[in-house]
Amino acid sequence: MPPNPVPLGFVFRSRAKEEKAPADKAQVTDSKQTRDPQAPKGRPTPKRSEAQTQRRSVATTPTNRKEAAKRQRDDRRAAMERQRQALASGDERYLPARDKGPVRKFARDFVDSRFCIAEFFLPLAVVILVLSMVRVGSLQNIALLLWLVVIVMIVVDSIGIAIRLKKQLNARFPDVPKKGAVPYALMRTLQMRRLRLPKPQVKRGERP
Repeated sequence: MPPNPVPLGFVFRSRAKEEKAPADKAQVTDSKQTRDPQAPKGRPTPKRSEAQTQRRSVATTPTNRKEAAKRQRDDRRAAMERQRQALASGDERYLPARDKGPVRKFARDFVDSRFCIAEFFLPLAVVILVLSMVRVGSLQNIALLLWLVVIVMIVVDSIGIAIRLKKQLNARFPDVPKKGAVPYALMRTLQMRRLRLPKPQVKRGERP
């Protein structure tokens, strides 16, 4: 027999104490921590406003493709309605990108504040077309001459508007990009005043 045998009671007793010690420490540590039973594990209790916001976002999130498509259609419809109202009222927030900005607004006001020969192009074109359809040589000659006169007058007037507008833009907006503002204004002159969009915000003769 080997000398000094180790008592069996000592072996079992030491292991039981070693296994029991961490468990006791864990119980003591856990008992000191307090947590709201409704809060997620390891996270603080959310504020009431944050919880309401999360519930709203979950409630408004579409659950399937059909609801998502319907939501997109409704959003597009609402955006188009806001844009339509903005074109009538001149609200800068909802105007199309081509109409936004102080430079484009000034170009519109510059055109709307004066008479432009180009805005009468459509009515004159109808008159000239009617005269040209009449089977009378003299009237057809008059229609042709009138057509040439109108075209020349529109070109001359448009050149004058472009020069004056460019000068005003350089004076008022020296550090702002002005690319496309002059062609934008000239295209507006081709529309009759009552049909222009965005709607004119200044009267004729009023300085912009």
